Amino acid sequence: MTYVIAQPCVDVKDKACIEECPVDCIYEGERSLYIHPDECVDCGACEPVCPVEAIYYEDDTPEEWADYYKA
Repeated sequence: MTYVIAQPCVDVKDKACIEECPVDCIYEGERSLYIHPDECVDCGACEPVCPVEAIYYEDDTPEEWADYYKA
């Protein structure tokens, strides 16, 4: 499993998580930030620095935002 950036990040893109990530697996999209699942090492460093609490461990992502991790 990996971490997921969900809906609260849309149009916010604070980028504190990018600065905190030790493996640089967080990328900027048009309206949100994204975690590359193959590059994420599941360290969790990004989760506590998100000001809008948009980062979840995949299994803990609220069902309403399941589309953010289901391909």
